[in-house]
Amino acid sequence: MSSEKLAANPRMPGVSQTDVVVQGIRQMIVEGRLRPGSRLPVEKELAATFGVSRNPLREGVRALSMMGVLETRQGDGTYVTQLDPSVLLAPMGLVVDLHDGAGTHHLHTVRRILETEAAAVAAPRIGPEELATADDLLRATEHELALPEANHETVIENDIAFHRIIAEASGNPVLAALIDALGGRTMRVRLRRSISQPGADETAHREHLSILDALTAHDPDRARIRMATHLFTVEDYLHDRNGIL
Repeated sequence: MSSEKLAANPRMPGVSQTDVVVQGIRQMIVEGRLRPGSRLPVEKELAATFGVSRNPLREGVRALSMMGVLETRQGDGTYVTQLDPSVLLAPMGLVVDLHDGAGTHHLHTVRRILETEAAAVAAPRIGPEELATADDLLRATEHELALPEANHETVIENDIAFHRIIAEASGNPVLAALIDALGGRTMRVRLRRSISQPGADETAHREHLSILDALTAHDPDRARIRMATHLFTVEDYLHDRNGIL
């Protein structure tokens, strides 16, 4: 629905004036009338465009600012952000955080689907510097696992960083942002598995080495299969626990 139609029907059933503002500005961005970095018209003009008073206008702007769509610069007006996917998709992390523990396996399944394809896409693209950084992480993990009492949190942090490198190497910022929102928020279940399941860290480390070998060979099929195999081990763990953390 265009901002003109919203403005013409500010009191449509079920649509508050704040909703009119949010949807109207969103439509202006979608249609290209407002671009990343663009300054919004002054309040009076924008309020007239949407047929709303200034209070709901400010509430709508505030809501879009919280979403990372707009930013208000003191004394300089309100601007459209660069619409960075990592910022816009960040609220997904809250959804994951608030998700019922019994549904964790559903979230992990989505993560597996995304990361499996990210590995395949990254394989032909990943560069020497990224491979070296991934290798350094795995070496650090190997050193940690060799200690009498490994720090499980350090191991998991390295795990998350390793997966992030692969996601970013896919060259798709939206895919990387989705994976980051899901991957970082699954730390709790990965940490619990790390502590409660003997040999889990060592198994994951071997699987990471296998994934890195496929990436180093720039082999998409092997990268995809090895990533899937690795993530299925976590799904099996969740299945055995009936999907509950």
